[in-house]
Amino acid sequence: MNDVQRKAVLPGPKARALIERDKAVVSPSYVRDYPFVMEHGRGAEVWDVDGNRFVDFASGIAVCSTGHSHPDVVAAIKSAADRFLHISCDYWHEGQVELAETVAALDPVSGPAMCFFANSGTEAVEAALKLARQVSGRGRYIGFLGGFHGRTMGSLSFTASKYTQQRGYFPAMPGVVHVPYPNPYRPLFAGDDQGRAVIAYIEMLFERNLPPGEVAAILIEPIQGEGGYIVPPPGFLAALRALCDRHGIYLIFDEVQAGVGRTGKMFAWQQTGVRPDMITLAKGLGSGLPIGMMVGARKIMEKWPPGSHANTFGGNPVCCAAALATLKLVKGGYAENARIMGLRAMERLQKFAQEFPVIGDVRGAGLMIGVEFVTDRMSKAPAKEFATRLVTRAFENGLLLLECGASGLRIIPPLMIGAPLLDEGLDILHRSIREVLAEGV
Repeated sequence: MNDVQRKAVLPGPKARALIERDKAVVSPSYVRDYPFVMEHGRGAEVWDVDGNRFVDFASGIAVCSTGHSHPDVVAAIKSAADRFLHISCDYWHEGQVELAETVAALDPVSGPAMCFFANSGTEAVEAALKLARQVSGRGRYIGFLGGFHGRTMGSLSFTASKYTQQRGYFPAMPGVVHVPYPNPYRPLFAGDDQGRAVIAYIEMLFERNLPPGEVAAILIEPIQGEGGYIVPPPGFLAALRALCDRHGIYLIFDEVQAGVGRTGKMFAWQQTGVRPDMITLAKGLGSGLPIGMMVGARKIMEKWPPGSHANTFGGNPVCCAAALATLKLVKGGYAENARIMGLRAMERLQKFAQEFPVIGDVRGAGLMIGVEFVTDRMSKAPAKEFATRLVTRAFENGLLLLECGASGLRIIPPLMIGAPLLDEGLDILHRSIREVLAEGV
């Protein structure tokens, strides 16, 4: 980081002025971890309104998959905007059909696929829940503790990463039973195989108080996001798939955060080869434009009659153009770059863990990496205050980060990041850990 490019005090005067204006007119419900006011970005770098430069390891919560303002994506957006901005789902346009063909050709679910277009991840999840209920005729679901699936009332009923997300909104959609997500680092069950223990727990529920014949779907993140970037143990997703098949339950993978190249493959489920019946996509799909998709097996989707579900803005032509450009870039090398850069980042972060006992665990796949902080490694007690201070200190040193889980942070730079910028960001992180440790907590 070239300190000459940065101002001495953050936030700067222009940022402070905008933040004050915001207080008067913008909802206070948003959580802002530190006072970054963006002016522009290119690739994996961003600048604030006072001219301070930052390395971006947050990517707008894993949205800017191709980097900020990728020229190919910008060109696709401009071209689409020149033709028309909106037509609605009452009609057809080629960009929507082409995007559906492109996604279906990626073989994302069990069998030939069909696509429903939405504007966000939570809408994509809502679509999957409605489809599962209508086609199955069943009214119950299983979700996982630590999961995040959105904030509309249906998806909110599954979201369980922080109680504040549901506080004040009871009752949400009824019929959702939460079970533990298998966490090898923080196990809730006895035994070495947390995946097997969770499956046994679900089967016990089926025997005692949750009739499996009433369960429409199980909704799960194949790598848990906001709950801590938790990678389930080997064999768990395959066992979950088998359990669903035994009981005629649909398996829905929420890949809103983990999909579109983030883990080094197009879909996170490709890390295990376990296919879902439905998959939800958003975030990185549009490189920053609001688009979501629920992709389901044709044998399920074709049972959804006209009028069952729709929206006004889904399949917007400009957003479809952005998604098509994004998928071309991800398929053309960015997913592989995420795999390579992820290995590089993991190697360095493992060395950080050897140096700093405050790091309890490093986990992830591709450029979806979680770093867990603890007060000591024996108890694994969360070091929440340390993680929060670290994120703020990293911002002050020129690096954008986000927290996740009990006491962790996520490393989610744009998929196109190269080794020099990745190393620069990791150098800033290393410096920031040392500084916070020196101050004491």
